[in-house]
Amino acid sequence: MRRVLSVTLFAAVLFGAAVVARADALDDERAEALAELSVLADLSYDAAQRTDHLSGAVTQAEQDAEDRAAVLAVRPAFLDELSTLSAVLRGADGKVDTAAHLAAVRSVQEAVRAERHDPDTVIAATATVEALTQKVGTEVAGWQAAQHAGPAGPAWSSSGPDGYARVRAALDRVGGGGVGLYESSSCAGGTAPACANSNGYIKYRADIARWSDGRLNWAMAHELAHIYQFRVWGTLTSSSAYAAMFGGDPEFLANCMAVVRGFPGSVGCSAEQQTWASGIWVGVVS
Repeated sequence: MRRVLSVTLFAAVLFGAAVVARADALDDERAEALAELSVLADLSYDAAQRTDHLSGAVTQAEQDAEDRAAVLAVRPAFLDELSTLSAVLRGADGKVDTAAHLAAVRSVQEAVRAERHDPDTVIAATATVEALTQKVGTEVAGWQAAQHAGPAGPAWSSSGPDGYARVRAALDRVGGGGVGLYESSSCAGGTAPACANSNGYIKYRADIARWSDGRLNWAMAHELAHIYQFRVWGTLTSSSAYAAMFGGDPEFLANCMAVVRGFPGSVGCSAEQQTWASGIWVGVVS
């Protein structure tokens, strides 16, 4: 009986040990499974992240492509308008000062060249170029009309078209774009290089076409000042302030008016004289 009990007890011990061993093995397997599951979860997360990133990149690329297509769709109109402006600018050469217009169109060209996403930028630039085209065309038309503002006859003779164009550009530069101009040796019997006529045009002697830019600009500003003096002549000549400050001398006043416009001659003007002279440019005699 003891032997049977001993054998039974031993068998129970062995069974218990087997159960413990099996439990330990299951724990190990469970730990391995959890570790593998964690790795798989990490891999799944990484894959999801990559999928989201790729999906976002594809969406962004599609949007960029749509934006680019929209920009490209409105560019031809810009290029057409640019071509028109180029032709107008070539026609304006030697007639009106287009430096500011060229600077403006270069600015919008750079904006269009850099634009990749917003078609409205190109549309706005096209409208700007169209406005510049109209502006230059209007200025050229004014120049052409001004050629007939003086007495009948050619606008130039010995100074030639290039000399005339240079004097014309100087007059336009100082604000006389709508004022008639033609060559003549009749100013003060030929002793004066230029003169203004009360009918609203300016004559110049041929040799001033070879003057320096600064001197030529001043001469045109001076003569243009006389044109503005003629517009208020009666009020001007009866002004006591004009008599007191300028001695009733229209040449001195014209010099001061040119200074106000930024084209000083050899005669200086006080701040008070400049302030008074500036009024003549806007038709005010104080």
